[in-house]
Amino acid sequence: MTSDMTQIFSEFIGMTILVLLGDGVCAAVNLTKSKAQNSGWIVIAFGWALAVTIAVYIAGFMGPAHLNPAVTLAMVVNGSLKASLLVPFIIAQMLGAILGAVLVWLAYLPHWDVTEDKDLILGTFATAPAIRNYPANFISETIGTFVLVLGLLAFGANKFAAGTNVFAVGGLILAIGLSLGGSTGYAINPARDLGPRIAHFILPMKNKGDSDWAYSWVPVVAPLVGGLLAVALFSIMN
Repeated sequence: MTSDMTQIFSEFIGMTILVLLGDGVCAAVNLTKSKAQNSGWIVIAFGWALAVTIAVYIAGFMGPAHLNPAVTLAMVVNGSLKASLLVPFIIAQMLGAILGAVLVWLAYLPHWDVTEDKDLILGTFATAPAIRNYPANFISETIGTFVLVLGLLAFGANKFAAGTNVFAVGGLILAIGLSLGGSTGYAINPARDLGPRIAHFILPMKNKGDSDWAYSWVPVVAPLVGGLLAVALFSIMN
């Protein structure tokens, strides 16, 4: 049986890779003079789906590869994870998300100085709504995370050939991004948004604006609610 420390480390390293590749595709699309500049939403959606797929493969042989506090909370509530790992998992996920964002900053180091759009810089790290309406934004993030967690629970109830379930997870992320991501940027993960937002706040960047803390609670609280609603429905279905 995998030790608790190994599982905690797997959440840290998996989250680091997830944000490195996920925020990395945002940097590629958003930043001035990037070779992928302006390549669009489809590239971002596919990039994030692949980021989650690769991260789950890297972390999955050491632990459950939740890589998301909303998923971890949901799995504690439904009994799939012992409660004593809730806080350590979330701390590991947050630290991994911050490190992953720092690595994106390093990977695109010259581009921050030549990118003048403050919103694009923040959007490389964290999400923001297309139309700022907090109740509507909250609902959007709740729905997206509800679909994510319900999908993960359903996948767990199905049989897959060894290792192929990860592709289903990647497909789920892609579907959410393409279908539900246009309103808020589909954080659907408190650590994925808050960790890089903290990195944005502390990193030195020439044209950096504020980190939009007024919105930051939405992609933290709404995914937790969405995940719990998914657990409640899945328990009724079973």
